[in-house]
Amino acid sequence: MSHFECRPGTGRGGLPRFLVGCDDDESPGSEDGGMRSDSEPRDGEEEEEEEEEEDPSSERQVVVGICSMMKKSKSKPMTQILERLCKFEYITVVIFPEEVILSEPVDKWPLCDCLISFHSKGFPLDKAVSYVQLRSPLLINDLNMQYFIQDRREVYRILQEEGIDLPRYAVLNRDPDRPEECNLVECEDHVEVNGEVFHKPFVEKPVCAEDHNVYIYYPTSAGGGSQRLFRKIGSRSSVYSPESSVRKTGSYIYEEFMPTDGTDVKVYTVGPDYAHAEARKSPALDGKVERDSEGKEIRYPVMLTAMEKLVARKVCLAFKQTVCGFDLLRANGHSFVCDVNGFSFVKNSMKYYDDCAKVLGNMVMRELAPQLHIPWSIPMEAEDIPIVPTTSGSMMELRCVIAVVRHGDRTPKQKMKMEVRNAMFFDLFEKYGGYKSGKLKLKKPKQLQEVLDIARQLLLELVQHNDCEIEEKKSKLEQLKTVLEMYGHFSGINRKVQLTYLPNGQPKASSEEEDSQREGPSLLLVLKWGGELTPAGRVQAEELGRAFRCMYPGGQGDYAGFPGCGLLRLHSTYRHDLKIYASDEGRVQMTAAAFAKGLLALEGELTPILVQMVKSANMNGLLDSDSDSLTDCQQRVKTRLHEIMQKDRIFSEEDYQKLAPSCSLSLVNSMKIISNPVSTCDKVYTLIQSLTRQIRKRLEDPKSADLQLYHSETLELMLQRWSKLERDFRTKSGRYDISKIPDIYDCIKYDTQHNASLGLEDTLELLRLSRALADIIIPQEYGINREEKLDIAYAYCLPLVKKIQLDLQRTHEDEAVNKLHPLYSRGVMSPGRHVRTRLYFTSESHVHSLLSIFRYGGLLNEEKDEQWKQAMDYLNAVSELNYMTQIVIMLYEDNNKDPSSEERFHVELHFSPGVKGCEEGDNVPMGFGFRPASSENKEKQTDPGSLEDLSQDEPDRAVLIEPISMQKRSPLIRNRKAGSMEVRGFEGCSMVPSIYPLETLHNSLSLKQVDEFLTSSVSSTPSSLCPVRLQESAVPGQLCPRGICFHALTCTQTTASGVSSASNTQTDGTYQEEVHAHAVKTSTKVGLFACPI
Repeated sequence: MSHFECRPGTGRGGLPRFLVGCDDDESPGSEDGGMRSDSEPRDGEEEEEEEEEEDPSSERQVVVGICSMMKKSKSKPMTQILERLCKFEYITVVIFPEEVILSEPVDKWPLCDCLISFHSKGFPLDKAVSYVQLRSPLLINDLNMQYFIQDRREVYRILQEEGIDLPRYAVLNRDPDRPEECNLVECEDHVEVNGEVFHKPFVEKPVCAEDHNVYIYYPTSAGGGSQRLFRKIGSRSSVYSPESSVRKTGSYIYEEFMPTDGTDVKVYTVGPDYAHAEARKSPALDGKVERDSEGKEIRYPVMLTAMEKLVARKVCLAFKQTVCGFDLLRANGHSFVCDVNGFSFVKNSMKYYDDCAKVLGNMVMRELAPQLHIPWSIPMEAEDIPIVPTTSGSMMELRCVIAVVRHGDRTPKQKMKMEVRNAMFFDLFEKYGGYKSGKLKLKKPKQLQEVLDIARQLLLELVQHNDCEIEEKKSKLEQLKTVLEMYGHFSGINRKVQLTYLPNGQPKASSEEEDSQREGPSLLLVLKWGGELTPAGRVQAEELGRAFRCMYPGGQGDYAGFPGCGLLRLHSTYRHDLKIYASDEGRVQMTAAAFAKGLLALEGELTPILVQMVKSANMNGLLDSDSDSLTDCQQRVKTRLHEIMQKDRIFSEEDYQKLAPSCSLSLVNSMKIISNPVSTCDKVYTLIQSLTRQIRKRLEDPKSADLQLYHSETLELMLQRWSKLERDFRTKSGRYDISKIPDIYDCIKYDTQHNASLGLEDTLELLRLSRALADIIIPQEYGINREEKLDIAYAYCLPLVKKIQLDLQRTHEDEAVNKLHPLYSRGVMSPGRHVRTRLYFTSESHVHSLLSIFRYGGLLNEEKDEQWKQAMDYLNAVSELNYMTQIVIMLYEDNNKDPSSEERFHVELHFSPGVKGCEEGDNVPMGFGFRPASSENKEKQTDPGSLEDLSQDEPDRAVLIEPISMQKRSPLIRNRKAGSMEVRGFEGCSMVPSIYPLETLHNSLSLKQVDEFLTSSVSSTPSSLCPVRLQESAVPGQLCPRGICFHALTCTQTTASGVSSASNTQTDGTYQEEVHAHAVKTSTKVGLFACPI
């Protein structure tokens, strides 16, 4: 019988010695821990030749037996640890051969004092248990508990008994003997397991822990389908599937999906007092395994919190596994255990190998040395060597990036209204709780299918009985049916139906209503469709996300030499605190997911990225707005706009003063193009009529019968779109409804860009005129003068302003974020540093409003600040905030400045008007480049914001910028091409020719300056400016220490049924926690700038 031994006299020579440091509360032992170094002579070694009889191997040894399958016992981690374990003077390691384990009876197995044995595929656990009963060795990992670890049901039961947090779950046992445990009800967006309801997304795990086919099911609102996880095969660990139905055979655990921002944490214990934690990209995110240049999966050790260390201790003791691996999910500020794997080693960490060998060696010697009369003393604990990241010179660290981004290119938004009185519609209204609030929003596929069924039934009755009394207009019902039948399926994010109860019916108000009016209650049905993110929009968002990386400095290793390597380096080392928020509109959420895909170099479908990375902020009023509820100010502004634009005359000086009191260049230019608004509307109406005639002619052509337009649209749908605008634009009285101008511009812009192959005549002229009209109507709907603009802006985005202020204030208060463990971070020069990124994706209204606050809220005085004056001139020349418009705030910190100094923190404000138009020509306003001040000292330093000299081994350097002071002359007054970073900076890295590069509005702001501006903006806002939906949830006296009312951050949510609810959704927990944590922390501070950093 053969076995491998590592004895003192035969130990491998030439093994390297590793210097070890660890946390005080994790210390595995002294620096040498009683271990031998091969570089030190053993007692008697120098005289070995003369005194061979004094062989130290003859002393009593502690035999440590390794009983596992050969693949495990000869693995690299096991070999590395055993080599270190052999350095203990009194320890001998014996590896049980696999053929002996499988073939020989246990009484023929090698003898040992201590046994390390664990189950894996093919291992005879029963025989190992028998061996322990026969020989009674010291067990490192209990063998009986390993039966439980193979059953996820038992694992969860033990975790619950120990009071360890785990996701809410239910067990579905398909056991004929226990039918009461197999009650499954599957619905479209949830399952009910034995009475427990799990809404999608949820997780489905086989009860057998050896089965790694774990499925995650996504809601229809995110696109549906499922992500199928499996044991790593090559470079993949999961794949997306369109299948949305759960498995019908086998027993499973169903559990709540925990939003972890795409990160899993794996914890490895070595005894109850030592835990090593590593973070990796979640396999559910895109299924691609990140590997380094040697083909190994990329993982980075992270710091565990005190609570997580306690969890590790509990898991280790509860399962009686000294060496134990388990999975942690960090979600919404809490940590949940979702799996216990039993015996597991860390891969590719020399520090862990050192620590693990010392902990095990000391544990074995402490237990067995006294019994075996071995002269071994317990070593003293070693102290940790602190590692402090520093900066040099005048370098400043990028600490925070905040971006507010409009969604990408979309299909034209369309709407159809009809009054309905049929009993089937009232039954549907009652079924989903419409009477509770008088309004009902239907978005789910099942709900839309019911509306479609009603429309089909009513149309069928019209055909079969021509004299039947059906109140609904046939053409409207046909349009309702056609729209709901589009695409052949419901995805839940591209169509919705709204029903509003009208107790006395609807008065005749427009060409869309019936000519006759009846008494009695009715329902106003509003069908909305379109507005979906197009394939072009997805590409725009993904490319912009990829370009966005280039604003982050530094990077080396696997990402060296690639644009945006600094961001990927930060994120892969888990020093990037990233959170992405989006409104509840499908196009906005998909834009956010596509942006995240480009930003983090992800692969695969958008649905898994959307579910895991993007948080819905709808309950807080943060990024959503009720477009149907205009403020009084907005209503007054729209009325004035209608009056001015209905005058059949050339614009007078008085009109210029009324419409463009700020003398905005873009407004003045548009008014000059229009000249006479009614005459221009006549031309637009004539061009629309010409367009519909051309489309009808194409429809009559047999060759065009099956013509497919962009994004699966047909000629018939295109005609319906334009015919509706033709009907609605000019009312029966002959007046023009200017509220339709944005829709006209929207449609012609879409067709000019995506359907130009049709060759329709005069489309460019229609685009030119409708754009000129839209350039007046759209921006002025958000206020004509300064007071109106601020009034409307605060009504839209007061919660967002408060959240931005919170983000800036909390940048240096980051106890809860992932931090890289400094002792494992070889090659990372600043392991303690991380960057906070907050991305907010929203609609045009919020972007207009936020920009208005910065422009008109009094941040700076144009007369006193030349840079701000030129920035305002640039913004006045921007006519449209197009798709992918960005407002970006960047915060830097100079660690060389006193914490109380205003120069400690530095803020920059940047802006891009988004996607370039179809026919912009040479009339595009010229900005001054991205961070142009850097060129002042380009001879001295690397350009900030551009890629640094990556040939030098200086990873993760902070951004180089000169100490900031108020400049006597504006850095913007220079040749744009030569003096800014446009050539080598952000635009050079972005490779997004369809999107305007970021332009710097100001780069000399202090954090105190910005903070005081945001504080005054919020505190000086009268409560009358807050929308009603925010006032209703105000909590009296709920103030932060700065006197800022946070009532807008805890507002109620209107559910799909129209019922107001104050409960949090899981995805919004992080946002609420940030608000709460900020309020708690700031209450203990003297002031923002007096606190230590």
